[in-house]
Amino acid sequence: MNSDLHRLIDLIARLRAPGGCPWDREQTHASLLPCLLDEAYEFFEAVDENNPHKMEEELGDLLLQVVLHSQMGKEAGTFTIEDVARGISEKIIRRHPHVFGTVEVSSSRDVINNWEQIKQAEKGKEHRRSLVDDIPVALPALLRAEKIQRRVARVGFDWHDSGPALDKVEEEFGEFRQALASGDNAHVLEELGDILFALVNVARHKGICAEEALRAANNKFSRRFRYIEDACTKAGIDIKKASLEELDRFWEAGKKVVG
Repeated sequence: MNSDLHRLIDLIARLRAPGGCPWDREQTHASLLPCLLDEAYEFFEAVDENNPHKMEEELGDLLLQVVLHSQMGKEAGTFTIEDVARGISEKIIRRHPHVFGTVEVSSSRDVINNWEQIKQAEKGKEHRRSLVDDIPVALPALLRAEKIQRRVARVGFDWHDSGPALDKVEEEFGEFRQALASGDNAHVLEELGDILFALVNVARHKGICAEEALRAANNKFSRRFRYIEDACTKAGIDIKKASLEELDRFWEAGKKVVG
């Protein structure tokens, strides 16, 4: 094992040991979940920015989480970092028989089909009742919707193109309007969810990641709103007291400046 990786493992063991860091010693697998999510999203941001230095740093933070959870497993006698590395190595070999075995494939589609068949037969997955059973509920909702749709599409439960998927969006929007008119908030919530799910389906058919699209829209809105804040400051206007007309004027100007 690389000496730097050994050093990191030893450092984490020391932090968790008696006389180590009080904060680290108090942590559990559950308490660290927010940290794991934060680090994953920070790496996501580094990739979005195409910043290799930041990618390296954020991968280090993610590796810290892996080593820390593995150290907790070691202390509990459940698993070690070696078990983690061994398990993923064996899984890689098992799920790539076209590389490490004698199976032949002609496309990425063949690889995916083989992957799913192997995954289905793996220990602990033999009795999966549904294709969608092992899609994590904790995934961001747009990503989970896309994974569900991709999974069921593999067995033919899908439209051949985006036309009917777009028609479905329009149908769901009509139902959403009816729900709004009814004043039934539970129904409104349900129909809004149906619209979002249908939009994800259109995006998937067009090769667009809905999560990425919404993230880009969030970033665009944030850029333009910062422009409004700066414009208000320069004009000596208290943004809390500005009229909607003034804010809209700055918004339109910001669209031309910050995109």
